[in-house]
Amino acid sequence: MSARSDSTSEHSTNHAANATDTVDSVGSVGIVTPQTFHFAEPLTLECNRTLPSFDLIFETYGTLNSDKSNAILICHALSGSHHAAGFHSDDDKKAGWWDNMIGPNKAIDTNRFFVVCVNNIGSCFGSTGPTTINPDTVHSSQKSSDKNNENSEPQVYGPDFPLVTIKDWVKTQAMLSDRLGIEVWHAIVGGSMGGMQALQWSVDYPERLKRCVVIASTPKLSAQNIAFNEVARQSILSDPDFKDGRYLQAGTYPRRGLILARMVGHITYLTDDAMKAKFGRDLKSGKFMYGYDVEFQVESYLRYQGERFSENFDANTYLLMTKALDYFDPTRDYPSAATLESASVKAEYAENKIDKTLNNSAHADNVNVANEKELSALKAAFAHTQCQYLVVSFTTDWRFAPERSQEIVDALMATGKPVSYINVDAPHGHDSFLFDIPRYMGAVKGFLTAPFIANSMTAKGERS
Repeated sequence: MSARSDSTSEHSTNHAANATDTVDSVGSVGIVTPQTFHFAEPLTLECNRTLPSFDLIFETYGTLNSDKSNAILICHALSGSHHAAGFHSDDDKKAGWWDNMIGPNKAIDTNRFFVVCVNNIGSCFGSTGPTTINPDTVHSSQKSSDKNNENSEPQVYGPDFPLVTIKDWVKTQAMLSDRLGIEVWHAIVGGSMGGMQALQWSVDYPERLKRCVVIASTPKLSAQNIAFNEVARQSILSDPDFKDGRYLQAGTYPRRGLILARMVGHITYLTDDAMKAKFGRDLKSGKFMYGYDVEFQVESYLRYQGERFSENFDANTYLLMTKALDYFDPTRDYPSAATLESASVKAEYAENKIDKTLNNSAHADNVNVANEKELSALKAAFAHTQCQYLVVSFTTDWRFAPERSQEIVDALMATGKPVSYINVDAPHGHDSFLFDIPRYMGAVKGFLTAPFIANSMTAKGERS
């Protein structure tokens, strides 16, 4: 099964050959063409709503071998898409979002692996989502005889698109796997929200992947992260141009709300030191203007990022994807005995009427109980997993801090699962997973090419 058309393969081969004749050359996958699969069967979602049918758009890089054992699935982050590597045309100036990771002799080596990246449902980049036509409105328009009725024309889903979860995405990715004839993935890899999907894969379909790479991710969102998402959502929902999510029908767009949502999010992806090094307190014009327009360079940068994002992303998609992040919890289907322990401890505190002077100690005990509860729940979720894990965190990531990755590692080790962990020293904050950091790339490459370890535990940590 070839990942590209003949002309694309020739372009890729020539590109590599022109770069260097050595087998160790690192290059681009070249020009790629997205593919779309239509799934006619109804899809029941976790919210108990059903999509009558849906489309998935995806890209592939490299060639699938005869026994289909070299396939790697890439799961994208919140603002990502299926376009993870290469270019869409000769004039395309921007490569795929993980081009430094995927390609010939790169960390995910397309000379060796067949790589698939799929756009999730609910997105705005080609898979079925808020910006695609709602089939119910097609049927309504066919029955309608009133040509002047605004409902006589097919309408996009808009706010009527159901809320989806990480489990829903994994379910559709498994359906795509079946369509591709891939029974077992060599690896499933993802960063940030993509790491959540990789983790969910290992829990929901333990027999269908050999390796799981979880990068800059978390077992579930903290209250602070949910709060950031809520501020972003409210900025969109409160925009007068949002029109209850029907802005496309109204001919408007909640541009201001989406810009603000992206600005809030972007701040959390960076670190104070990174922003200080890049912008400091530098003024755009060199002097105070005594107004509310852009004065500091960091203000200009954030507005630019927000403007660019608002031109390429859909507001309804942003809302539902941040909700999917909030809902993520791979332990939900695995109740823990620690719940009873937590209730018992709280009851003991109430019965003994702990003095105010002991509040700090009581709080610490409550935190410990909560941590034990989380560990117990994760252990229950991971108990039946069968793959090897690589967990990667970054020292300056405060959105999904290394401690959250350590929670995953601790639970895996406690259940005897093979796991490697690396905490990479990087200055870029949460966005570090998108950067070409040699030790990070080397860890991923080494993990993907190492022999598979079955039924044994290797747990090791390394700070790079």
